[in-house]
Amino acid sequence: MTLMGFLAETSAQQAMADLKSPKLMYLKALLLLLVGITAATLILVRHPGWQLAGLLALTIWAFCRAYYFAFYVVAHYVDGQYKFAGLLDFAQYLWRQRR
Repeated sequence: MTLMGFLAETSAQQAMADLKSPKLMYLKALLLLLVGITAATLILVRHPGWQLAGLLALTIWAFCRAYYFAFYVVAHYVDGQYKFAGLLDFAQYLWRQRR
């Protein structure tokens, strides 16, 4: 491996390191919340109505519960040995369990 390749790989690893600062974690959570609120608001401004608002709320709730299941329920109640970092890891876990 060349020196430039090594430096590029090291730099990429540092850029994608785990977030460890609690302040940055809270900032990330706040930004994600703002993105969600903005997106929902734009949907409802473009297509106002109680039916769409209810369906949007139900969709958000259902995806949050599915995410909770994938990362909390499985790790704490189904298989305490398995740790995964994302939804793709969870999908691979399910695929391996199926076989």
